[in-house]
Amino acid sequence: MSGWVWALLILSALLVIIIILIIITKLTITLTLYHGNDNDHFKVKLRAWFGLLRYTIDVPLVKLDDDGPNVVVEEKKMRGKEKAPSSEKESKKKISPKDFINSLHDTKEILTHVKGFHKIIRTFLKKVKIDHIHWKTLFGTGDAASTGAMTGAIWGLKGSIIGIISGYMRLQSPPSVEVIPSFQKAIIQTHFSCIIQFRIGNAILVGFKILRYWRGGKPDFKSLSLSGLSEEEQQSV
Repeated sequence: MSGWVWALLILSALLVIIIILIIITKLTITLTLYHGNDNDHFKVKLRAWFGLLRYTIDVPLVKLDDDGPNVVVEEKKMRGKEKAPSSEKESKKKISPKDFINSLHDTKEILTHVKGFHKIIRTFLKKVKIDHIHWKTLFGTGDAASTGAMTGAIWGLKGSIIGIISGYMRLQSPPSVEVIPSFQKAIIQTHFSCIIQFRIGNAILVGFKILRYWRGGKPDFKSLSLSGLSEEEQQSV
């Protein structure tokens, strides 16, 4: 065989190997959420290939906008190790009530256009592992009687949420859940963290299923992240 045929075979083999590696790669996501009165902090760490690939999304500040009914979010994105990132990008954005409504509208559009969307997502979540759930809440209203009643309600709410999580995902270990009442002062602090793991191939399969079971008609997306898809479809018509 000629040289270009060998080159084509080698490139094809490399492409197949890369695709297989991507499909079987496990993605590990560490979620951390803290809320304490006016202090909020949310962090997402993504890791693959035994830590060779790392990506961190850090949201150290979430506050109400002084100029209107908006939420101001400061966001930091980092590639590589968190203490010594290879690249770092900071941004600040406002989330308005209209943005929230548009997101709800887009969710409804997807549910309308994708046949069996709930079944597709549930099948995917059954292959998702969730581990090391830690959920601690310190709560108080300033009144002992109402604090005691609300503490019981919070325990019930947490139990229901953990039950839903374990019903949809593969819970790997018993969750660590605490509700600590504070009878002396009004306070609310909560800290939640967990580790989620799944294969990238399973997530890709979800995308293929959404395309396969998409019902007729073009979607009318409203949010900035998805509205471009609607515009592209309109231009192609």
